[in-house]
Amino acid sequence: MVGSGIAGLSFALTVAEHGVVSLVTKREIATTATRLAQGGIAAVATANDSFDQHIQDTMEAGAWLPNEEIVRIVVENGPAAIADLINRGVKFSRKEDQSYDLTREGGHSQRRIYHAKDETGKEIERALVDAVQAHPNITIYENHVAVDLITEAKVTRRRIKPDRCLGVYVLNRETGQVNTFGAPITVLATGGAGKVYLYTCNPDIATGDGIAMAYRAGATIANMEFMQFHPTTLYHPHAKSFLVSEAVRGEGAILRRSDGTAFMESYHHLKDLAPRDIVARAIDHEMKMHGDDCAFLDITHRDADYIKDRFPYIYETCLSYGIDMTIEPIPVVPAAHYLCGGIKVDAWGETDINNLFAIGEVACTGLHGANRLASNSLLEGVVFAKRAAERSLELVKDPSPPCPAISSWDPGHAKNSDEEVVVAHNWDEIRLCMWNYVGIVRSDKRLIRALRRVQMIQEEIADYYWDFLITSDLVELRNIATVAELIIRCALDRKESRGLHYNIDYLDKDDIHFMHDTLVKKTF
Repeated sequence: MVGSGIAGLSFALTVAEHGVVSLVTKREIATTATRLAQGGIAAVATANDSFDQHIQDTMEAGAWLPNEEIVRIVVENGPAAIADLINRGVKFSRKEDQSYDLTREGGHSQRRIYHAKDETGKEIERALVDAVQAHPNITIYENHVAVDLITEAKVTRRRIKPDRCLGVYVLNRETGQVNTFGAPITVLATGGAGKVYLYTCNPDIATGDGIAMAYRAGATIANMEFMQFHPTTLYHPHAKSFLVSEAVRGEGAILRRSDGTAFMESYHHLKDLAPRDIVARAIDHEMKMHGDDCAFLDITHRDADYIKDRFPYIYETCLSYGIDMTIEPIPVVPAAHYLCGGIKVDAWGETDINNLFAIGEVACTGLHGANRLASNSLLEGVVFAKRAAERSLELVKDPSPPCPAISSWDPGHAKNSDEEVVVAHNWDEIRLCMWNYVGIVRSDKRLIRALRRVQMIQEEIADYYWDFLITSDLVELRNIATVAELIIRCALDRKESRGLHYNIDYLDKDDIHFMHDTLVKKTF
């Protein structure tokens, strides 16, 4: 099990009742994107709501590209997913009458968002980490970085279709040693890839490791062009991409220009509750059109005590930067937030490499299509963790072919590097290139230019990778370069504008030619 967010922890807790689990995580166990999630988790909960309405909202937000069968599976399992989290100790916010305090976010037609004030992810991570740490069948390996998947084809040096995953090579960040983890089932829950971009509200760990490893091993990757840019991250010179939850707009906040003019009515009938892709592009357009450095999120018309009680974390964080959101608007800009593509999986989370599963943001399940509906990601993580657990437990019951002997990691003639500046320089160049050429608004010319630059950098990284002993920074650099290339290639393949992919050379959707996933697979 690689990853310790909501999907990875939920999977580990489910299968640990039937066997032992090695849980590998690249930093401390609670350092995850899940922990930073403010808004909440969506699930139908009231008589006014219905599965069909939640499905409709998801399909519409995803520009009709989501797989409706998968959407129905996730939505209909929503109430059970909430119950599982509550049973594992998650405490969602309640009203005075002890009913759950459901909120609404952009793209949702009903109030169906369970939350824990404005620190929902932190509360979910707390409860699941406590449960995992207390479980006798789960061994946690913190500060361990997955390097590459071990496959039967790699071990035997033969072409095998379909290939089989035998485990993963893992770097111990403290000792510098690469260890071999063999396993009958390998699960990637490594999260997203926001650090591929210069500006992101993702944690530093979000370097697309699982996607890059799976691609190198021969798994199919899908829909990488659909990177969601969160519309509202705090704009301040000393704030490191602090996200201002969509729930603030859900509770009535209004986006304004620097002169105070509200502008979302010009872009969508839902105004400030429009889907994220539309809001992000609207802010980007307004900033460029009026020469502003940011937009402003205004909730000052709500009662100050209500704001402090509903959004205590956001209020205190903004206040620490000298911004009192009860009396002044919050300066905000878009930033890379969530990858809707990833490793292509089936309805049970299994990839096209046998015994390899992917769950959470690292996976492309078919739920999100061209744009993720707010608060569907945590739901997807819980639902697919359970489904992947059920499927993997079935697989281990059946006798499988003998596993070939796995050799230890061979560093060859690699030596310690005396050129760490190469890693830092290439890291910065990739992220700047992706922000400038493969950001919110794209063109074929920019994409082609970006592909040339990233491929040139990849050649340099490859030489460096084989010459020197690997480090965590080098592993992550190699991965963001791979993921950057996959994003660009998928973006070039989609000759239309749909959802999160907006190309000024193809301004309209093309349902005849592009109502399908964009797939990419390594050729050997």
